[in-house]
Amino acid sequence: MRVITFGYQTWGHRTLSALLGSKHEVVLSVTHPPSDHPYEQMWSDSVEDLARENGIPVFVGKRPDEALIQAVRDADADLIIANNWRTWLPQEIYRAPRFGTLNVHDSLLPKYAGFSPLIWALINGESHVGVTAHLMDDSLDGGPIVAQQAVAVGPRDTTTDLFHATVDLIEPVLLHALDLLESGRTEFTAQDPTQATYFHKRSERDSHIDFRWPADAIERLVRAQADPYPNAFTYYNGERLRILKASVTPRRFGGTPGRVTVPEGDGIAVVCGADAWNGGNPALVLERLRLDDGTEIDAKEFFAGRAGYLE
Repeated sequence: MRVITFGYQTWGHRTLSALLGSKHEVVLSVTHPPSDHPYEQMWSDSVEDLARENGIPVFVGKRPDEALIQAVRDADADLIIANNWRTWLPQEIYRAPRFGTLNVHDSLLPKYAGFSPLIWALINGESHVGVTAHLMDDSLDGGPIVAQQAVAVGPRDTTTDLFHATVDLIEPVLLHALDLLESGRTEFTAQDPTQATYFHKRSERDSHIDFRWPADAIERLVRAQADPYPNAFTYYNGERLRILKASVTPRRFGGTPGRVTVPEGDGIAVVCGADAWNGGNPALVLERLRLDDGTEIDAKEFFAGRAGYLE
């Protein structure tokens, strides 16, 4: 098939790479310009560079405009394949090819449509994450599912671990979906709207720890924001503390959420949960911290002889 790719960062790069090694012909590659957003500077393999190295025409833009619509028409493709294209596509684009547009998304749709699905899935304690290839329609990350593959989430996995596990699924999921489309199959699995969830793009505020959350959810937030992601953080006496490692206590603590209490295991216990007043919740154990000057320090050492509240 003649294919146009819409993609960005490593996800788009892996998609284009998979197609370059296949029987399909890439006739145009569309991508975004480099970004200064912290989440878009990670996993930033260049789609543009890969396309140019392989003699593929490239269109670089932030949003669809008339020039892009015309470029898609001129390419006369059978299919568009999108992966990590960051803005809305109008019908003039996604319906233009004979087979429409196949979107590749790093979640097990219909759950976790939208942005940063791996981070949100890890925070929420999902047992599996994965990759879905679906035909695009008017809804965000909607449309029938053509192919999908899952991987298990381990008890100590970080988002970085899940990124590497899922990015390796792009090629097999994509090529399987293309085989199904090329075979003439037209009936695929409709997404159940009652199971659909949408998550917004993450910003600095989303990494700010709220100690009204349960301790296990905060511990997952710490793993979800592990390096190279912007770390989960809190403030102590006005100083920002980035949390590099944490765990959950086997025993229960009571008091006010965010209260620094006593040494526990490999760190310092902090009271958690909106109903912490009843003494029924596990605490979060802070084990390893990073200060604003980049210094890394054990929480026991940092809090030695100190008490107070985290905000």
